[in-house]
Amino acid sequence: MQQATTQAPTTPYEMIGGMDVVGEIVNRFYDLMEQDAAYAKLRALHAEDLSPMRSSLTGFLAAWLGGPNDWFTERPGRCMMSAHRDVAIDPAVAGEWAAAMTRAIGDSPVEPALGAKMAEALSSLATNMIKRQ
Repeated sequence: MQQATTQAPTTPYEMIGGMDVVGEIVNRFYDLMEQDAAYAKLRALHAEDLSPMRSSLTGFLAAWLGGPNDWFTERPGRCMMSAHRDVAIDPAVAGEWAAAMTRAIGDSPVEPALGAKMAEALSSLATNMIKRQ
C-alpha cells in the first residue's frame, strides 16, 4: 500500500494559509482604517466605499505572496507603485499604512516570524511610495 506524500508549503502564500488568510488580513486592515482614528489621514485618501480596494489589495497580496497571479495578469504593466502614482503619499500616510498592515498581520493566524517579515517588506513598500518633492 502506498502512502500519500504531503508536500510542505513552498510559497509564503501557502505557508500563511492561502486566500482565506490573505482575505482576513485585508479585511482587518480596512476595518482598522475605518474604525481607528489613528489611520484618519490614510482613510481620507480613499473613496467612501472600500469594497473595490478590499478586492484589489487581496488580489495584490495573494500574488505578492506567491499565490494566484490574477492581480498582475488583469493589469498588464501595472504595479503597486504605478497604481498609486497620483496619490499624495507623505511620510505620515505611509506610516499609517504600514502600522495598520502590521497590526492586521499581527491579528491574523500567520506565524509570528513570517508575519514580521511580511510586515517589514510591506512597510518598506509603503515607504518607497512616499512622494518626494
